[in-house]
Amino acid sequence: MSKDLGQIGIIGNGSWGTALAKILTDNNNSIHWWVRNEEAIKHLQTRQHNPHYLTSVRFLPGSIMPSADLNGVLEKCDTVVVAVPSAYAQKVIEQGDKTLWQQKNVISAIKGILPDSNLLLNDYMTTNLGTDLNKYVAITGPCHAEEVADERLSYLTFSGLDDALTEGVSKAFNSTYINTTHNHDIWGAQYAAVLKNIYAIGAGIARALDYGDNFLSVYATNCYREMYNFLEAHFEKEHPSSERPDFHTSAYLGDLLVTCYSLHSRNRTFGTMIGKGYSVKAAILEMNMVAEGYYAARGMQHISKGYNLPLPMATVIYKMLWENHPASDGFLKLEKMMS
Repeated sequence: MSKDLGQIGIIGNGSWGTALAKILTDNNNSIHWWVRNEEAIKHLQTRQHNPHYLTSVRFLPGSIMPSADLNGVLEKCDTVVVAVPSAYAQKVIEQGDKTLWQQKNVISAIKGILPDSNLLLNDYMTTNLGTDLNKYVAITGPCHAEEVADERLSYLTFSGLDDALTEGVSKAFNSTYINTTHNHDIWGAQYAAVLKNIYAIGAGIARALDYGDNFLSVYATNCYREMYNFLEAHFEKEHPSSERPDFHTSAYLGDLLVTCYSLHSRNRTFGTMIGKGYSVKAAILEMNMVAEGYYAARGMQHISKGYNLPLPMATVIYKMLWENHPASDGFLKLEKMMS
């Protein structure tokens, strides 16, 4: 039997948070919504849409209750969806009362590593806030916010240890335009989401350097092999007796492919700008959005050392982003690695 989620809150009002709010309210859930910007709150209250992200999405009056009071939102909710970029998530979470977080079902819509601690959200929260891992569910794709806004058929995977909670979350998001599935793989699904963002930056760089579709198909294949090897190493070290999930599914391979190929992918877009000669700082300012793969590239360097497993393709991308290695030289190295 699936678990009732009770009152639902969303933390964050970027594109992904707005898309998730649309799905939940379309399914007749009213949501408490933490929004940092007072101007955006007033706009949501009076105009019923987000003035900065997915502006075509309209919310029915009474379906959203935006507020800048984080503890106030937490107090009203039984289940909280965390949908702020990983670069800011830790600081936002620390603004909330620790005891309030401990009482909640936490749904992570973060597709990155917390850069201040190099931890996945669940590991950070259990270690630093004392939250219950059995009350944690991670959302992965493949699913772009822009296609949710257009109600184009999309897919979400929910990963959690408690079957009743995970199934309840899956049902809450299932709709005519969202197909959902669920598994127990909290860590692998999230690491796959982290890695695919790094590889998508590389795909964007490749496109800007005028590599064609033939090359990109080989590039994506090799990225998946590297991801697969990392996930296998993770399970071997951390969960040796547990059953391996099927990595040849949409939450792993599918999410990698869409993030590398889609024009909606902010990581691919970020990579394209780097490949065209933008500095990292200039690309971030131009996009006015966070490309999760930028911080993930550094974080995975730290994490992979713990497994004694090199990530040669991700490392080349890391050096382009963090050590100013020329993109053209980096891809000459990648050409020699791939088969």
